[in-house]
Formats: sequence, C-alpha cells, structure tokens
Amino acid sequence: MDMAFPVDVVLGSIAFAVFWVLAVFPTVPFMPIRRTAGSLLGGLLMVLFGVMTPDQAYSTIDLPILGLLFGTMVVSVYLERADMCKYLAKLLAWTSKGAKDLIFRICLISAISSALFTNNTSCVILTEFVLTIARQHNLPPHPFLLALATSANIGSAATPIGSPQNLVIAFNSKISFGDFLIGILPAMLVGLIVNFLLLLCMYWSLLSIPIDEEDAIGKVVADENRIFPCDSPATMLHSSSLNSQEWNSILETMNPQISPKTNTNTAYVDTLKNRESFAESEMIQVVSKSAVESNAVMITVTSVGSSERSEAIPLLSKQHRVRAPVFVESSKPAGKENLATRWKRTMWKPCVYLVTLGMLISFLMDFNMSWTAITAAIALIVLDFNDAHPWLEKVSYPLLVFFCGMFATVAGFNKTGIPSTLWDLVEPYAKINDIFGIAVLAIVILVLSNLASNVPTVLLLRKPVALSASAISATHEKKAWLILAWVSTVAGNLSLLGSAANLMVCEQARHALVGYNLSFWKHLKFGVPSTLIVTAIGLALLKNKI
Repeated sequence: MDMAFPVDVVLGSIAFAVFWVLAVFPTVPFMPIRRTAGSLLGGLLMVLFGVMTPDQAYSTIDLPILGLLFGTMVVSVYLERADMCKYLAKLLAWTSKGAKDLIFRICLISAISSALFTNNTSCVILTEFVLTIARQHNLPPHPFLLALATSANIGSAATPIGSPQNLVIAFNSKISFGDFLIGILPAMLVGLIVNFLLLLCMYWSLLSIPIDEEDAIGKVVADENRIFPCDSPATMLHSSSLNSQEWNSILETMNPQISPKTNTNTAYVDTLKNRESFAESEMIQVVSKSAVESNAVMITVTSVGSSERSEAIPLLSKQHRVRAPVFVESSKPAGKENLATRWKRTMWKPCVYLVTLGMLISFLMDFNMSWTAITAAIALIVLDFNDAHPWLEKVSYPLLVFFCGMFATVAGFNKTGIPSTLWDLVEPYAKINDIFGIAVLAIVILVLSNLASNVPTVLLLRKPVALSASAISATHEKKAWLILAWVSTVAGNLSLLGSAANLMVCEQARHALVGYNLSFWKHLKFGVPSTLIVTAIGLALLKNKI
C-alpha cells in the first residue's frame, strides 16, 4: 500500500499515538481515562481527522470476534458459579508434596485453564488462592505468581480461544480449532516444561524451604470459603459499621410490627452498640430457625478476637427472640419449590460442565466458534432458571468496547500506509521458508508486542505476514499464522506490561487480603530469559512440524 497524503499520515499517526499511550500506560496523569476510553478516542480521532469515514470505521468492527469473546466470558461466569475455582484450588492443595510440587501444579493448571477459558480468566480466578497458599506455606509469593502469569500466557497460545490475539488469528486465517491446537500444542507443552525448569533453577533456594504439609492444607481448607465466598442465606453484619438508624431499619425489616421508636427496639440498638468495645471484628449473625417449626429469629454475636469465643448477646434476657416473617412465599406451591431446589442441588452444576464440554467439542468439530460460544452462553442462562442480569453484569463489557475502538484505530493507522511501508523494508529479510527469516519475523513480532501490545501487533501484521507467506505456498501461510500466534502470545511474558494477564495477576495480588506487590523488575528478571528461550524452542518445533 502506498503512503497516504502527508496530512492524513500526520493526523493518523497522532490518533494512533494517543491510542498507544493510553493502551500501554493507562494511568497517564494528564489524561487518566484508561484503555477502553483511549481506544474509543483513537477511533474517533481517525474519523474526525478524515483518515476514514464513519461507515468505514463501523465496518472495521469484527462482530464474530466480539461474539466469541462475549460467549466465552458468559460461560466463564457460570463456571465460576459452578465452583470451578474451588475445584481448581483443591487440585493445587490436594496431597501437596512441597513447594516444588506446588509450583509445578500452578504451571500445569494455569496453562490448561488458560487454553480452555482464556488467560485473563484463569489469572483472575487463581491469583488470590495462589497468593494465600504461598503465605500459608511461609514461602515468598513472587515465584508462584510468576508461574501463574507466565504459564497462563504459554498455555493460552495452544487454542484460538486462549487469548484475544488468537481469536483474531483464527478468524482471519480460517484455521480450524483442531488444526490450531495440533499445530501449537507440542510447542506449548515443551515451553511449559522449560518455563517450569527455569523457575526451579532461578528460585531453587526459595523453593527448598520445608513446610508443614498437613497444617498448610488444613489452613487452605479452612480459608476456602474466605478466598472463594459462596452465596449464603445467612446475613453477616459488621456492628462497627452500622449506626442506630441502620440498626432500626434492619430490625424493623425483620419484624414490621416493631416500631423503631419503641423503647424495646432502642434497647436492642443500645445493647448491640455497647458491644463494640470488645473487638473491632465483632459481627452480628442472624440465624433463622426452621420456618415450619417457628418463624423466630435469634440474634447472636460472634467475637473473633484472640480468645476466639462465641456467646449470645443478652438482649433484655438471656435469649431474646424477635418474631420475623416466614421467608417462604405462600403463593408458591411447595412441590415446585422443592423441584427447583432439587434441580439446583443435583443437576445444575453437571449441566454447566456438560454444556461447556459440548462447546469445546463443537469447536473441535469445526462449528462456527462465535455462534457456538453464544449458544452455550444462552443455554447456561436458560438452565439457570433465574434472572440472568446479575451474572451478565460480570461480563467485561469494557473489553468488548476496547476491541471496537481498537479495530477502528488500527484500521485507520493502516490506511496511512506507515505499517505497510515499514513491512516492505523488513519483508525481504523475514521470509518464512528459512531459519534466518523466521528469526527476523519473530524479533519483529516480539518487539512490537511489547511496544504496542500483542493484539494491536497482530492486527497490524496479520495481512502483510499472510500475503508474504502465501506467495511461497499455502503451507507456509499456515505456518506464518501459527508463528504469529505463538510469538505474540509468549511475548507477553517478557515484561509486566506485555500482557493483560500479567497486569491482572499484579493488580489482583496487590489488592488481595494477603496483598503482595509483584514489581516490574522482579517480573522482568525472569520474563526476559523465559520469553527468549521458550519462544526459540517453540519456533524450532513449529518449523519442523509443518
């Protein structure tokens, strides 16, 4: 493609630079609008500057990719509801043989879950548990967090649904799910083993600390509900965070016949407020008795102080009962309620996993991936027999919007002719049919993936790389697509900013209950050798396989 008019080149470069700065450095002080708004701003500037028309901008949005992203995110939400995270956590803690065994399990589980449910989802689910179990073993957390993030990126390279850039490659290359998996799986497995061995070599002394296996696993089981809280009918209220009006509102809700202005109700509030001096962690537990035997509610206080004792609050007597309405709707037949409860208890979780398995099998059978993922998502919503609004809210809509803006921004930048001109300079040295050319292509992808992020890199290079390889043969074109997928994904391990999965692990760890700051330099110290070695080994396998 020839260079556009100089004005379009300058204005298009400015719009892309704005997008790039906000995508790579989302907390820019003078414009802290972050990535999603930054991508929209970049696309808008492309239109306002006249680089592309509004219709052209709309046409760049790839709806199949967005549909696949949306479907897989909904499936991930329902898998989390079906306790997938707890099962993964139990796999990590079950009969643990020490720190080296634990880091191997983290690498393996992170890679497999990332290949099936995207690297971002895997990191969000596992980060806090990995951090907690490392603390309970009295081990430094950063080797385990590095194992989680780097293995997630390596594992996600194996499938088209493992990472966003792989989605782009799968839809543009028309490579089936099965061919994609078979082509990259050997490189992924060997790369995963090499990454694990590098972790052992670099952190051998830290991983050699002896641990008390039984005590650690007991703590993990005890903390499981804290790490992965489940919905519970009991209501937990922090006494130190409620004022008198809030207590009055709660007690009045429990029994509308009790007025908040009565002396009895005031006595409840005063008694409960006086208990604040015992410990800051005192909590009120509202324990409901059987609605069949009685519609009473007892208020107790559990003190979680050093004595770890539990006692009832003397509310006007040793044991005060507040009459509360029965929580069973009289208009709802008991038989139907029992049927719904039985369905939730016995059949719902197996159905979630069966639908997910069916989705993966459909991918392997070369069904349309976008519609397959959306169908699986709708099936899970229907089988839940509940309002889907709370669960659909957990979908990362900002990510979908980010993709829309990024499609328009990158397409506008391509119209300036700058990417094609730069590729023309590199293309003679990046031929896919010799070792030197593969090395040059890998270096270009590696550098751009860490400068512009991996998804924009794939969007910029997909057409020129494919055209250059197709001029040699169709087999080389397929090889070029797989090399682009492998290098752009593994390149995310080089630095903390190289992959969204790395940033998610860092942010999740920083804000966890047992927080830890995974610094840029700690990640870089391991990321550089791991990325270079794993990328090179994977390229050798891809070259010999295809």
